[in-house]
Amino acid sequence: MDGGRRILRSLRESFSARHSLVPIVPGEAPYALAAAAVVSIPPAAVPAAAAVAPRASARRTRGERLLSRLALLGRPGVGALATLALFAAIGAAGFVENGGYAALVASEGELYDIAARVAGFPISAVTITGQSRLTERELLEAAGVGPRNSLPFLDATAVRDRLMQVPLVKTARVMKLYPDRLVVAIEERQPSALWQRDGRVAVISEDGVPIDELRDQRYLGLPFVVGEGAQKRLLEFLMLMTKAGDLAHRIKAGVLVAGRRWNFEVTNGVTVKLPEIDPSGALETLARLQREARILDKDVMFIDLRIPDRVSVRLTEEAAAAREAQLAPRKSTKSGG
Repeated sequence: MDGGRRILRSLRESFSARHSLVPIVPGEAPYALAAAAVVSIPPAAVPAAAAVAPRASARRTRGERLLSRLALLGRPGVGALATLALFAAIGAAGFVENGGYAALVASEGELYDIAARVAGFPISAVTITGQSRLTERELLEAAGVGPRNSLPFLDATAVRDRLMQVPLVKTARVMKLYPDRLVVAIEERQPSALWQRDGRVAVISEDGVPIDELRDQRYLGLPFVVGEGAQKRLLEFLMLMTKAGDLAHRIKAGVLVAGRRWNFEVTNGVTVKLPEIDPSGALETLARLQREARILDKDVMFIDLRIPDRVSVRLTEEAAAAREAQLAPRKSTKSGG
């Protein structure tokens, strides 16, 4: 007995006695048993089996979890939503498989572009500056910009790179101005000469880049260079033309020989052979000979200036024959005497 004259029982006996007197209905916990458990069980006295029980209940099998999820479908509205999602997925798969998505992208653009345009970010205006020979349509086609694009998802760097692939475009800048404007500023290459190689003539810029084929007579007045690699040495040729002074208008073309030196073709058919070293000095000699002897107006085929301080000239066949005829009487007179 305790100090209150009550009979002492162990916790196990009290639990066994109450448990034997109160019937337990599945799904319901007896009030008396619950009260005893809350009041009288210290943490240290919990049996090992009782400590393991919550862990076992927490580790439900996959089958139990699946059953619980399937049970959710029985709730009002959940099953209908799942069915709609299933049919939507099936419809989307069929749309892609049958080519409908590809056709949509081809006509309207990617889904993100469509969404951006609907949100108010289309490309409504394109401002292009700096072009003179290229049309706006040609530039837009080269840039890959069209009504299917949207401003947020347009890659300005990629647009610039595509524009730089156009031979006439020397520099390009692309700017996006929200919500719906694109600005393109370009600098075109200027036609500076004609270049002939393998029988084809191209229009080239000052830096030697071919920018167009020779299609009409607009560029026939440009300087003319011939030969492999001649376009890369255009600046050198133009400098020699400047050194030629008054003779420049008589130079029809510059022919690069073996990638090392130039031959100048003159309008009357004379070929002037320039040296690899100091061609400017050779041109000064040519200008002096023209002033003093009108050498370019003679019946000559070529003037060889490749050797310093020496000029070699070859006559045309007609001039050589005429000269031979002039010298014939002199030879006969000498032989007769």
